[in-house]
Amino acid sequence: MRASFVFSEVVTGLRRNITMTIAMIITTAISLFLLGGGLLVVRMIDNTQELYQDKVEVSVYLTNDVSANDKACAADPCKGLWSSLRNDPAVEDVVFENRDQAFERFKRIFEAQPELVKLARPEALPASFRVKLVNPDRPEVITQSYGGKAGIDTITDQSEFLDRFFNALNGVRNGTFFIAGIMAIAALLLISNTVQLSAFTRKTEVGIMRLVGATRWYTQLPFLLEAVVTGVVGALVAIGMLVMGKVAFADDVLADPIQAGVVKSVDASDIALVSPILLLIAVVISAITGYVTLRLYVRT
Repeated sequence: MRASFVFSEVVTGLRRNITMTIAMIITTAISLFLLGGGLLVVRMIDNTQELYQDKVEVSVYLTNDVSANDKACAADPCKGLWSSLRNDPAVEDVVFENRDQAFERFKRIFEAQPELVKLARPEALPASFRVKLVNPDRPEVITQSYGGKAGIDTITDQSEFLDRFFNALNGVRNGTFFIAGIMAIAALLLISNTVQLSAFTRKTEVGIMRLVGATRWYTQLPFLLEAVVTGVVGALVAIGMLVMGKVAFADDVLADPIQAGVVKSVDASDIALVSPILLLIAVVISAITGYVTLRLYVRT
């Protein structure tokens, strides 16, 4: 089989159906961009979960009278609670934070919102114990052991907030995958229609080739390569869109949370990891769709 002939046939087919080719590239690029975005969200979730894995704490908030009258936690019930938490085998570390310290931490966290800081007062923030567990996956041991004890107002588990946070990210990921699936169906239909149209426009010359002894595989290969080429180009466009999305959108919108250590950024290494997957999917799906279309609908 002459490679120059196959190459020329592929170029001729793509050029002859230029509008369909462009539409297929755009649709494929959008579907792969959404798929890649979903995969990057998965990477961000995994990296962020690792970031918080050793930082999840349980906050034991003290009642208003204890917070106001025992700033050094030197008297019961605060002192007894502190001793019990330090000696609890489920607790790795415990830090007492009085109202003034809580207010200073509040100001650091919300320093970008001075109006909110001006409205806050130390009296509004309770003293608390910040408890780090040996097993962060079992915060309920603190609630079960200390809930309702004298001096304790409420017990909150940071993992509850993190679960809601990660559920929101998972919702974004699932929505992205859903839209990517719809766009992928549109891309498959366009690939199939393009292959059929390309084969129909060259029906006469293909028929002549078959009469002079050309094999079915020889006559079908250019059509398969057309589908694969458009798929690869669509994948490359999608990768370029991911890079531009990271630089122009993600790095800007998520700059503050990333700098504050709230979420992990999407790095170039993450895009480098996702890119071969998108290229492989584009090649496989385009080739399979083109082959099935030729076998079912095109007699060449």
